Amino acid sequence: MLLKKPMIVAMLALLSISGVVQAAGNVERGADLTYDCIECHGMDGKGSFETPSIAGKDQAFLLKRLRGFYSGKKKSLDDIMHIYTEDRTDQDLQDLAAYYASLKK
Repeated sequence: MLLKKPMIVAMLALLSISGVVQAAGNVERGADLTYDCIECHGMDGKGSFETPSIAGKDQAFLLKRLRGFYSGKKKSLDDIMHIYTEDRTDQDLQDLAAYYASLKK
């Protein structure tokens, strides 16, 4: 009975750590995946008068948006973002979010 409580605490700690690791993206791989993105958002991720700047945005925010475009729950002009994300894996989306979050605003 005494071991049950510490074991539950240890399992919860491991689950919380694994959630953080799972959400991490690879910046270098994300840079390699930007071929569809640079046309609108530019090489530096700062966008233009028609598209938003995504450089330096919070990684969790970017990932949530990318997942929303992927699922179709988040809309963009002409659904262009859904078209660019529909063939991506979740790891691709995580890597793209990590890359754009790493850029300077």
